[in-house]
Amino acid sequence: MRLALRQIHYLTVAAQVGSFRRTAEMCQVDQSNVSRTVKQLEDHLGILLFERTRNGVRLTTAGQRFLAEALPAYEQLESAKRTARAARSGACGLVRIGILTSLAGGFLRKLVQSHTERHPRVTIDVRDGGRRKHLAAVRARRLDAAIITGSEPVPGCETRELWRERVYVALAESHRLAARPKLDWPDLKAERYIVSREEPGPEVYDYIVRRSADYSSYPEIEEKEALQDTLMNLVSLGQGITLVSAAWTSVRVPGLVLRPLTAEPDIVPFSVVWSSENKNPAFLRFLHTAQMLASRGLGVPMHDTKLVL
Repeated sequence: MRLALRQIHYLTVAAQVGSFRRTAEMCQVDQSNVSRTVKQLEDHLGILLFERTRNGVRLTTAGQRFLAEALPAYEQLESAKRTARAARSGACGLVRIGILTSLAGGFLRKLVQSHTERHPRVTIDVRDGGRRKHLAAVRARRLDAAIITGSEPVPGCETRELWRERVYVALAESHRLAARPKLDWPDLKAERYIVSREEPGPEVYDYIVRRSADYSSYPEIEEKEALQDTLMNLVSLGQGITLVSAAWTSVRVPGLVLRPLTAEPDIVPFSVVWSSENKNPAFLRFLHTAQMLASRGLGVPMHDTKLVL
């Protein structure tokens, strides 16, 4: 294939400039190399492609017809070669990321936006889902990575904490606690929570139970057959309260307010998890971008008091 591409390349240039000598100069090779390569192609085809004269060369009728048919295929192969090289370097390709949190704001949105600006030819396929589903897909290489809560090592995978987000209480603006600028768990003892049966509902359920236990209380939690967007509207209508990540502060739902939980344990780490066997160049560039943004401190430090993500 390399020989065939070189033959068509020399043929194309020689047809344009009308000289094997000038073709050699433009291609930075010896003239004998150009002459020999074109002759090999003529012998293979069994036709004369060029008329040789003292003043240079010009295509024969057969050569014109051959070049007209061969040139589109040559250009397509060259395009394929450029695309393959870009994919190998990670400049183009596909990155599949599983997430548990909203992309509306915060670090994750900055990450996707920043990487897209730097590498516009890379498609980032973001998929919602649960922790178990995402981690199984990472191990099976159906996902390049998963963004999950926590920073504990995941067996069989690489894990890197990227940022932290404060947990917020979502409640109706008519709620008795809505006027307070911040909340803590003792404020929520008598509250009724609602969570989605779909992700991230199960993780929110476990979080509420775990944190309530720290204050010797067991919460009332109702599971709803609703996606997160619908759940937030139910909260705004006064059907209960729920917990969300700081990314939801960038989402506007009529009648809904968010109030931060101020305890230090209510700042949750988010980590990227991937297979050490994943050699996808586009993903490795995405991971580099994520680590670069994390090193700049775009996540929330433990001492943050503004609580704006």
